[in-house]
Amino acid sequence: MKQAMGFLPRLRSRGAETPPTPDHCHVEIDGERVRVALNWNPRASRYTLRLRGSVREPVVTIPYRGTLAEVRGFLDRHRGWLKARIDALPMATPLADGASIPLRGESVRLRHVGGRGTVRLQHTLTGDELVVAGDAEHLPRRVTDFLKREARADLEAATARHAAALGVTVKAIRLGDPASRWGSCSSSGTIAYSWRIIMAPPEVLDYLVAHEVAHLREMNHSPRFWRLVRTICPGMEAGKDWLHRHGASLHAVGAD
Repeated sequence: MKQAMGFLPRLRSRGAETPPTPDHCHVEIDGERVRVALNWNPRASRYTLRLRGSVREPVVTIPYRGTLAEVRGFLDRHRGWLKARIDALPMATPLADGASIPLRGESVRLRHVGGRGTVRLQHTLTGDELVVAGDAEHLPRRVTDFLKREARADLEAATARHAAALGVTVKAIRLGDPASRWGSCSSSGTIAYSWRIIMAPPEVLDYLVAHEVAHLREMNHSPRFWRLVRTICPGMEAGKDWLHRHGASLHAVGAD
């Protein structure tokens, strides 16, 4: 049966006279309507399909002269691939009282206590808890803020250590929540990290930092670059493999 698709209009930036184009569509897979983002890219040479695991949303990149009819056919041909990738994504873990989330690779249970106070990590006989005071509706934000603070502390310490080992200077450290990368390094010396890395085991965070700091010496992924990373992070393969296998689970934390 042909997939049902719906479109919402979007005006291209070239001007109001340009015919409206959609910014997303809905495709039916096994009776479920799945939202697909449409990325109209005049520099693209072909259609591509990827999955933004952080929001469980497929994205189709449409090349110059691409058409909606071709989008329909492209999605239809890749329906099996798309279903398999969506099914493989970890289930979302909303930030709510009683939920368990990872912190430095260990499971931590969220416990809302209400009243005035801060967010604090508490060790109990049944396991670690993240005790969250305040109104229940503020729990997701307060937990996220706590994770960001912990991430900044660990990332700054690891960055300083690896930068000293390589004799490089880091101009600034920024935290964000990118959908498709864990870190980036600019030639100006600014390094950006995903705050979600604080949920991974410490050796994974260490690998990520070593990777980005090494870019201050080698702005590429040449053999020389990887030798630098291995020099300051001998366990890099384990960290790299962990992110490949389990990184999507970190993006599922806090998702609806």
